[in-house]
Amino acid sequence: MMLFALSFSLPIEDPILKFLIILIIILCAPLLLNKLKIPPLLGLIIAGAVIGPYGINLVSRDSSIIMSGTAGLLYIMFLAGMEIDMNDFKKNSLKSLTFGMYTFWVPLLVGTVVGKWILGFSWMTSVLLASMFASHTLIAYPIISKYGIVRNPAVGITVGGTMVTDMLALLVLTIVVGMTTGEVNTLFWIRLAVSIIIFTALVIFVFPLIGRWFFKQVDDSISQYIFVLSLLFFGSFLAQLAGIEGIIGAFLCGLALNRLIPRSSPLMNRIEFVGNAIFIPFFLLGVGMLVDYRAFFNGWETIEVGLVMIIVATGTKFIAAWLTQKTFHFSLDQRRVIFGLSNAQAAATLAAVMVGYNIILGTDVNGQPVRLLNESVLNGTILMILVTCTIATFVAQKGAQNIALHEIKNTEAHSSEKTRLREHILIPVSNKNTVEELINLSLAIKSPANKDGLYALRVINSNESDEAELKRSRTLLDKAVHTAAAADVHVHDLIRYDLSTTNAITSVVCENGITDMVLGLHQHKSIPADFLGKIADGILCSNGVNTFIYKSMQPLATIKRNIFLMPPKAEKELGFVHVMRKIKTIIANTGALSVLYGSHESIDAAKTFFGNDAEVEYREFDDWNDFLIVFRDVKSNDCMWVFLSRKDGVSYHPVMPKIPGYLNKYFRQNNFILVYPEQGNPMENGPFLI
Repeated sequence: MMLFALSFSLPIEDPILKFLIILIIILCAPLLLNKLKIPPLLGLIIAGAVIGPYGINLVSRDSSIIMSGTAGLLYIMFLAGMEIDMNDFKKNSLKSLTFGMYTFWVPLLVGTVVGKWILGFSWMTSVLLASMFASHTLIAYPIISKYGIVRNPAVGITVGGTMVTDMLALLVLTIVVGMTTGEVNTLFWIRLAVSIIIFTALVIFVFPLIGRWFFKQVDDSISQYIFVLSLLFFGSFLAQLAGIEGIIGAFLCGLALNRLIPRSSPLMNRIEFVGNAIFIPFFLLGVGMLVDYRAFFNGWETIEVGLVMIIVATGTKFIAAWLTQKTFHFSLDQRRVIFGLSNAQAAATLAAVMVGYNIILGTDVNGQPVRLLNESVLNGTILMILVTCTIATFVAQKGAQNIALHEIKNTEAHSSEKTRLREHILIPVSNKNTVEELINLSLAIKSPANKDGLYALRVINSNESDEAELKRSRTLLDKAVHTAAAADVHVHDLIRYDLSTTNAITSVVCENGITDMVLGLHQHKSIPADFLGKIADGILCSNGVNTFIYKSMQPLATIKRNIFLMPPKAEKELGFVHVMRKIKTIIANTGALSVLYGSHESIDAAKTFFGNDAEVEYREFDDWNDFLIVFRDVKSNDCMWVFLSRKDGVSYHPVMPKIPGYLNKYFRQNNFILVYPEQGNPMENGPFLI
């Protein structure tokens, strides 16, 4: 009987049917419009206009759409802060500020003049209108992210500049509203300045401390995601309390958590997946639902105001992008990306126009309310949002596509086929407590393009094999597979029966072309004094294998500094370049600070390899007889990477056998990774690891 009780009147009110329709639109609209070469983001905006209250009125823009859309907008800004390269962000902070000034002052000055002398508005209305042109929304950011160019300097500068211009534009809004209502005085400025300073300090300095503590205590994936989401909305709420828009809080929250959530981690994959699948599409649909085509047939004034707003907003944003290109010598495609990201008007623009529309200055001779921003500006803003979002998505997609193709060609030109394709990482697993962190380290050191090169191995003693042992082994491998799958990486799970663990691993290395091994040490056990000798005589013997022996005392994401210690002549080892490539990858993936100790020659080799792509602090040290002097300033959230060698290796030092004792005595609470670069010919036999 429930079937006959359903109401199919428009707009649809039944929550199940309403949500189903929205999901179908999110699924189908981009696919259908993509055949017409229309970007998926624009497709969702068009779909929102069609089904919205001013279209066929299939779905109303009620509180649920507004709430989900607000979450989507905050998500866009949060992801922009999360995905930005912090090293580049610091290096390019002055460039971001320069672009922010260009993209704020050019629209503000031109918009004020146009509003006053062309549209005939008052000075106050003209300034508020111009502030709407100055702000912009990163509507096209998902396109940039999809093409994998978020670390391009043009993207980082634009994202940083967005925070600058939006904050200034919203500050203008606050001042105009205050002046209109007569609230601007000395106390107003003091209160605004103090609240912004307190808010910024709280998010930038306190949020990372809370996040690091939480990730150390809780390893449940669902709880971690909910925690991140809570910080996102809490930061946005604090921004509103401080008198600025929530999008600024979302961006700063992304920056604050940037170093705590590695780009290759399962948590980052979940954050991006949920945002791109649900929240951001809801936001785009909500923007489309604002489009009221009927307003453009009510009179010439709305069309005139709308056209002027579109020309000024698009023209001034193009001028700002052109000035940025010429100032920093960017390419044409980089200018396209800057313009595409900064041209779309949505969030801050809507906030400003609604605030201005709701401020009533008095009444006219007919008794009608006189608003700070009239209805023509309101309707013109909707038209401007639709047109600028359309232009932004097409231009950003064109620029991002060309940059991505150019980067692929450069990669192919500078990398041999063997280097690009041959990366197989083996992770022997034996303890359920270390599996997840071993996978996380493997995800952090693998190249971004490697989605199918991880191998989890469980070795079963042939004499002790039974049903219970097989079940336990399968549980360990399933945990490894599921952990990597959460980061969209496939793990090959392998089981080997053998009396010798070393023999089993050596066979797997040869059979699968393994290039790297990640071995684990138990958290609560000391390293035996002869451990390194056994490892060197056994598993490390496999030719062509670079080995990382990892003891994890806290999650990799919570590490603040990576301290690398290289022995003299480390640069002469066969696997030096390969290991350097892994270190460069983990620095990029985790964002942790890095300090590299080594001889003058080793540091020069590292500098040559890294160039300016990684922010590493170099300190000369070659006296391994005084090994402990390096670690006097090691702190609880540091991870030590110690480069080692077999006894016959080029970089071998007599102090190396003593390292297990040092680690057991002084650094039992620290993460450490023992690194054995590839060194040549295989040896035979030898025991395995803890």
